[in-house]
Amino acid sequence: MSDDPARLVENIMHFGRVLRAAGLPIGPGRIIDAVRAVEVAGIGRRDDLYWTLHSVLVNRQDQKELFDQAFHIFWRNPQLLEKMMGLLLPTIDPGGEMDSRRENRRLAEAFFPGLGEADQKGAGRQEEELEIDATLTYSDRELLQRMDFETMSAEELRRARRLIAQMRLPIVEVPTRRFHPDPRGRRADMRATLRAALRSGGGHIPLKRRDAATRHPPLVVLCDISGSMSRYSRVFLHFLHAITNDRDRVHTFLFGTRLTNVTRQLRFRDIDMAMQKIGAVVQDWSGGTRIGATLHAFNRDWSRRVLGQGAIVLFISDGLDRDAGAGLEHEIERLRMSCRRLVWLNPLLRYEGFEPKSIGIRTILPHVDEFRPVHNLESLEDLAAALGRPAPRRDLSVREKAA
Repeated sequence: MSDDPARLVENIMHFGRVLRAAGLPIGPGRIIDAVRAVEVAGIGRRDDLYWTLHSVLVNRQDQKELFDQAFHIFWRNPQLLEKMMGLLLPTIDPGGEMDSRRENRRLAEAFFPGLGEADQKGAGRQEEELEIDATLTYSDRELLQRMDFETMSAEELRRARRLIAQMRLPIVEVPTRRFHPDPRGRRADMRATLRAALRSGGGHIPLKRRDAATRHPPLVVLCDISGSMSRYSRVFLHFLHAITNDRDRVHTFLFGTRLTNVTRQLRFRDIDMAMQKIGAVVQDWSGGTRIGATLHAFNRDWSRRVLGQGAIVLFISDGLDRDAGAGLEHEIERLRMSCRRLVWLNPLLRYEGFEPKSIGIRTILPHVDEFRPVHNLESLEDLAAALGRPAPRRDLSVREKAA
């Protein structure tokens, strides 16, 4: 490590870029905080630098392994640097180490961006020479469908985003108060019948019929962008961009410590332009979560504008609330009573042993119609299929389980 302050700042900046490429939510603000923390704490020992950067750049348990490996590699530990070259080689996982291998692959791609492409090109050249019996194996697409967004490598995330861009959301249509001409309609249209009789001269009177017009209800999305949801919310934004440009009356709001309407930004056809516009207006990315306060802002300022005509609400959050559920029960109940269907999408449901222990989860759960996991492509497809079916009758099964 260099004693030159300018060189040290430059190295911290590059270290932050490596962590960001590996999947950690590191932005310019975090880098500035890290530099200031190092200036205050000093670098008398290697451990001092490690824990100073750790306290600023790591805010979740699952980020510790990536940070530890990246620190020892970036700050000149040659033994670990030699091991990184082999992390992208294909391996067979005999037990439960697949998640850590994927974390290592993300880190390896962050340090050596060309290795993944080189491996793919080499595999393409060898395809003609190798014959593999794939009778009982899964295809790459099937494996990608079941892979958790949290454990995907950078290349796998790019492939997943391409598949998400092709998704459609066939929300079931519901009858409206308006009518349209229908020869098999259930109601007689007396005005149309009289007009037809006048045109025919009164010789015969053709009976005209009409029926209720149908239209898909509005879709309102409330997506959590706090630190615990950062990696998932970035993928969900690609999904929301796809459905926003596929149909009308889709309204998207992002929330962390404040509420931000990004519906207009998602209307851009170019996904990169849309993400750039969203980044310019969202100020609380990867921060804390104040679910009760943000729902209060939505119910006060937006509910009457966007929840008309039986809207369907997708609430995407892990339910972890910094305010310990303050004001949450009243606001989630008001939201539930204002919409046709409230669907809670929670990535924590991917765990088999999930239990609603936090105050926020226990408060929200009794008021939702459906509680679904959303952590991979397969779960997104299941969501699309569920919204394409008529909504089930409201029952107390979810509330009884929560109680």
